[in-house]
Amino acid sequence: MEQYLKSTEFLDSDSESVRAYAERHAGDAATDVERAVNLYYAVRDDFQYDPYVLDLRRDSMKASALLEKTRGYCVEKALLLAASARAVGIPSRLSFYIVRNHIATERLAKALEKDYLVFHGAAEMYLDGKWVKATPAFNKRLCDFLGVDPIEFDGKSDAIFQEYDRTGNVFMEYLHDYGAFDDMPYEMFLDELDKHYPHLTNNSRFVTEELVYDFRK
Repeated sequence: MEQYLKSTEFLDSDSESVRAYAERHAGDAATDVERAVNLYYAVRDDFQYDPYVLDLRRDSMKASALLEKTRGYCVEKALLLAASARAVGIPSRLSFYIVRNHIATERLAKALEKDYLVFHGAAEMYLDGKWVKATPAFNKRLCDFLGVDPIEFDGKSDAIFQEYDRTGNVFMEYLHDYGAFDDMPYEMFLDELDKHYPHLTNNSRFVTEELVYDFRK
């Protein structure tokens, strides 16, 4: 488990801001499961889910970088959850997926020119002898607005998607599993964006500065 407890480039769990955030939100929980649950809800609801501005610069993708913002996309929030878990002694890692995600608005789908999202991020934590997955991307307020139940996490079972909305329509489908990683697979992430969205990565109209994509335009 040692590799899943170390601070890394992107899971910078030894940074002062991440340690302080993790300790504050883990609170006085008595067990790792309770600490993990507390951290999950903090990351899920402290930051508005926002997929419209992707800052892919290396320093901007560190877990601590999200703490300088009020909103973030799924990868950023998964990084912060995994780093926070390590900061309080819970082994953690990252996993990534291709999803067909109906939380994406028409504006984002039009920009991507695809009906799926690559590298949807989740954090995995080692709790009571097993790996448990959790994706803290979609905050409760946004889910309520979209008519879907937010993902709840008990620290015992995987909590990675809402399959249906409140009316019974399909809400999210997992299409591909990239596997688990002890740190952000940065080059793979950029390669997958180039592979699936070349009209964006090779189009200066979407780039406000190097490796920053603004879909609000």
